[in-house]
This record gives sequence, C-alpha cells and structure tokens, in this order.
Amino acid sequence: MTRILLSTFIVLIVGCSTAKKDSDTVLFAGEIVNPTSTQVILMKGRQKIDSAQLDEKNRFKFDLPTIENGLYHFNLSPEYQYVYLEKGDSLMVRLNTSYFDESLVFSGSNEEINNFLLELFLAAEEEDSAMYTEYYELEPNDFLDKIKSLRDDKLSHLNEMKSETTMSDGGYELLKGSIDYTYNRYKEIYPFQHKRKTTEENLHDLPKNFYSYRSELNYNNQHLTYLRPYYDFMKAHFGNLSYMSCVNDCNDGNSGTGKHLHFNKHKLHLIDSLVIDKELRDNLFRNVAFDYLLKRKDAQENTEIFLKEFKNVSKNNMHIEEIENLYLGIANLQPSKMIPNLTVVSFDNENKTLNEIAKGKKVLFYFWSGSNKKQYQEIFKRVAELKEKRPDHELIGINIKTDYNDWKVILKTLQVDTSLQYQSNNFKELTEKLVLYPMNKAIITDNGIIVDGFSNIYYN
Repeated sequence: MTRILLSTFIVLIVGCSTAKKDSDTVLFAGEIVNPTSTQVILMKGRQKIDSAQLDEKNRFKFDLPTIENGLYHFNLSPEYQYVYLEKGDSLMVRLNTSYFDESLVFSGSNEEINNFLLELFLAAEEEDSAMYTEYYELEPNDFLDKIKSLRDDKLSHLNEMKSETTMSDGGYELLKGSIDYTYNRYKEIYPFQHKRKTTEENLHDLPKNFYSYRSELNYNNQHLTYLRPYYDFMKAHFGNLSYMSCVNDCNDGNSGTGKHLHFNKHKLHLIDSLVIDKELRDNLFRNVAFDYLLKRKDAQENTEIFLKEFKNVSKNNMHIEEIENLYLGIANLQPSKMIPNLTVVSFDNENKTLNEIAKGKKVLFYFWSGSNKKQYQEIFKRVAELKEKRPDHELIGINIKTDYNDWKVILKTLQVDTSLQYQSNNFKELTEKLVLYPMNKAIITDNGIIVDGFSNIYYN
C-alpha cells in the first residue's frame, strides 16, 4: 500500500500514536487531495453521526465529545472507508481520491489498527482474485493448507503489533475478526467453486474438520455487524447451509420452476432461526431478497409468494422500501415496456431524457463510474468490440457517481466519443429505476421500447 508523507498539519493536530488520552473527546481530522465532494460524513452503521465541510485547503475536522468505541465509516461521495475510533482518540487521515484506498493513510492514536485494517482490505482484494484463478482448484487438504498459511501470516503480524503497542481489546477483536471471517468465507465458498472449476459431477468430499470453526460462530456480534468480512462471511455461510440442508432434508422443491423460490425461502428461515441482532438480520434478509429478485428465474406468481414470505419473516425490515422499489424497477424493465423517462446530462451540459436519446433507433445503454478505473477501462474496451459486432446499434454510455468535471476529463483522456456519453448525478433514482445490479448490465431498446432490460455488456 502506498505510504504518503504527512504534512505539518497532521503532526500538529494529532501528535504521536502513543500519546496519552486525557479526555473522552475524539478528534478525527483529515486532508483530501482531489476532493470529489465538499463534505465528509461520519457514519456508524446506517446512523449519521456528524458531517464536516472541507475548508479552503481541503481539510476537515470532527470534534466528537461523546461517542461509542467501535467501527465507523466516513463518506466522501461516492467513496467510503472504515475508521476505528475510541474515546480520547486524536486521529488524522490523508488521501488522494484518484487512488482512494491505495493512498489512504492514518496517523495518530490507533493508527496501527486503522492502517492494518486497510491493509487487510487491500490484501483481500488481491487474494479474492487468486482464489478464483488458482486456489479453488486445489484439493481440499491443499486448499486448507493454503488458507492456513495466509491466515497465519496476518495473525502473526497482528499479534506482533499487539505486543508492541497499547492496542485495546476492542481493536484486537476487530482485526482478528476481519482475518478469521475473510478466510472462513473462502471455506464456505470452496465446495461450490471447486466443483465449478474442476467440472466434477458432484460436490467434493471434505475432511471432517473442514468447517471446524463453525462451532465457535457468533451470529450476533454487534461490534462486527458492519465489518465487510463478517457480513460477507454470513452471506456465503447461509447460502452454504441452505443448499446443504435442502439437499439432505428436502424431498421436493429441488428441481423445476420452484427451485429458486424453495432455496431462498429456506435461506430466509435459517437467518430467522439463527440471527437475533436486528441490523444484521435486516441486512441479510435484504441480501436474500436482492439475490432472488435480480436472478429473475421465477414466474410472477412465485415472486409474489416470495415477497409475502419475506415480509412475514422479516417484519419491519429497514430496507423494505428499497426492496419494493427494486421489484417495481424490475417490473418496469420487462420487454415491450418504454424505457423509464429519466433525465441525464450531455457533455455539452444539455438535459436529455432517455426516451429522447433512444427515439427512432436501436440503442444499447451501458453504465460506468469514474470511481472504478479498472471497471471503466474494461467497459470501454468492450464497447470498442461491440461497435464492430453491433453496427446497427448506437452504444450510449451513462456515467454515475462521478464529479461532472472529472467525468469530462476521463472522456477526453480516453478519447471517447463524447456525443455518445451522458451523466447523471441522481445515483439513487438511476439505480432504482434502471436496476443497476451489477454495473456490467446493459439495456437494449428499439425506438425507446425495451428489448432486453437485463442484458450484460460482456456476454449477452
């Protein structure tokens, strides 16, 4: 991870990382290079704690008289990142939005926890790729050995840090949880990916100790509810449990048109029986609903059955409005419907509706964000290929989650035809009405009428 020399401002504000905490007040400050927003928002889970405006030198500061120790995240739209805070902390962050996670560095009290948490995040991004390209093909015992080696390296680093610093028990629990749940998630995924990679007919037999960690699982750790490795593990874990329990215990529902409904109803009830913490329950229920609705494998009748079951099991879910909007969005993107009449902005700063853009021709709409450089570079490569394969279609790019001026710079740098590019700053509306999950989706229209509302720019 890139390390950037901190300015005098940082040293004066924060001091050294071993400074004594003389009060409960928390000072969290920062300096942003190339800001994409004028304010930083501090969140704990879904709760907004405070916001701070950037000054003329692109610096911000939070003075927090009373907070709960634990994991927070700070948003600089459209990006966000974790920060671990404890009473009495004085912590500084500096980052360059052009290389958001790779440039981010913390200094001050609890800098070790925050920098190591970020290093784990970046390492997981690289290891995720290696899992799919190499490790899932390994035989079970070799796979366990590889996972153990990767995990042990990080635990050794963590324990060394703990012995050399005044790390709190809460900070240690957070970092160890991040390590453990990252590698246990890979184990939950392994049997399915191994079968896929090796094209074996059945799931591979696993050693008896393969899931030994399950005996110590905590389904209700409120300190980790919004920690990404913990949440991602729970998603994979409940998917695994649901599949295995269906295969072993269910005599029906495992084939035919009702299979998708049966499996997801099973998952809902497993979450309901094991998870007590409301926020984790609601988030996991949301994931099941999104997974079911976006795969669109079932008839309308089954979708209605699923939504009824979802509302029955997940009472007063905090995501219910979002899920209902997703359902409506999917319904409005079916073939023969008009494309939603949303307004976007052209390179010349003119407002146009999608209906106006699509009128009288065949159009393939695709989507990209300036916050993900790798994604948009690959998207534009694919668009260049599609121009040859689909000369009868106009390929229209819709940009989201990017500053307007930054968007124009990206287009000029890549020498993209700006007449075929538009931008929207209403991410919520566009996401809900066009159902932008995943970002690789494409929408194909003919004279504004939807031909395929759920195509994929890479393989459909």
